[in-house]
Amino acid sequence: MLVRCATPLSVRPGRRRPSDLSGRRAASAVGTGDPALIDDLVAANRILFQQGVVDGFGHVSVRHPARSDAFLLARSMAPALVTAGDIMAFDFDAVPLDGDDRPAYLERFIHSEIYRTRPDVMAVVHSHSPNVIPFGIVKTVKLQPVCHMSGFIGAAAPVFEIRETAGDASDMLVRDRTLGAALAASLGSSSVVLMRGHGSTVVGTGIRQVVFRAIYTEVNARLQSEAMRLGTPTVLTPAEAENSARTNDGAMHRAWDLWRRAAMGDG
Repeated sequence: MLVRCATPLSVRPGRRRPSDLSGRRAASAVGTGDPALIDDLVAANRILFQQGVVDGFGHVSVRHPARSDAFLLARSMAPALVTAGDIMAFDFDAVPLDGDDRPAYLERFIHSEIYRTRPDVMAVVHSHSPNVIPFGIVKTVKLQPVCHMSGFIGAAAPVFEIRETAGDASDMLVRDRTLGAALAASLGSSSVVLMRGHGSTVVGTGIRQVVFRAIYTEVNARLQSEAMRLGTPTVLTPAEAENSARTNDGAMHRAWDLWRRAAMGDG
């Protein structure tokens, strides 16, 4: 079971929005004009829960399609319960737009600082998926791609050590811009960064890709752990990783359609 010791943070006062908006009304409320994007963001939250990547904690965001300096993220709540009306818009200082005063995820700075430093990133998932966490704890073993579905990991996932920025008495949470920037620096140009004793953050060029990557990061960690029980795993070469990732990007709609139906009851 995933465990997190964070409490939601209330943000600046202002106008509230109802949480039962339709996708179209919610898209208008956050200024995207794109109800399909809102629907995909809601589905992403549900899928990640249904696939065991998140439980009551963790979050997924998408870059705002109409503003280069903003992103969309649900209010602070369990991902499996997110609806269209729960989506909020934030600027790159992680401040809610339009005076939305609902409680926001404390670690929204993970998202804001990655979007600030990585123009290529269009979606972000932060989770505490259990099979990934050991690879951020044990310094002698790196998370590396061991199957073709996880070539996006590249040579190996970097590890963010929060002590290097926050010292040795933090609560392990990325709760401000300084820590968010340090995490983004550890991520670098990679698709996955592990967070020692905490979890991981995965990035992608869109919601569907980042969900695919978050799920197969967890799958790869489980497979690598199992392989290490038998011996020394053979990992993908850089060329194998790059080419398999490209192939999977062209076919990931098959997985998305399956996961969405399982999580949402539709196609």
